[in-house]
Amino acid sequence: MNYEERDPHGMYKSADAGPDVRRGPGPHLMGADTLLGNDVYNRQSEDLGDISEIMLDMRSGRVSYAVLSFGGFLGMGDKLFAVPWAALKLDTENKRFVLDVTKERLETAPGFDKNHWPDMADAVWQKDIHAYYGTKPELDTPRL
Repeated sequence: MNYEERDPHGMYKSADAGPDVRRGPGPHLMGADTLLGNDVYNRQSEDLGDISEIMLDMRSGRVSYAVLSFGGFLGMGDKLFAVPWAALKLDTENKRFVLDVTKERLETAPGFDKNHWPDMADAVWQKDIHAYYGTKPELDTPRL
């Protein structure tokens, strides 16, 4: 599923609707709700799951993590992963996100289930997650 299919407000129009149709604010500015359920693939075009939640840092106003749902069947037995937002790249051509990890690496990533969420505000947890995905915590990145 992609942002055009999830768009409840008509912000994003199909590219084949013609040049006079406004396509909305994307892809540089997107409604958070339109990103929920978006597919996540790796560079090898393997399906890694979908975005089940977007976590906002209320102190900085930035998106910190996307919660990636992987595995399971019909929402049962899914493993969840907090993926730093900086680790995801929007693939506008295929209308999905790309995460540069193999399926095997994701399977061994620090994860959790829907009943046991980690303390994402914990500095040690944040450092470990960012180290795993090769990103820097947003608090270390200057805000533009």
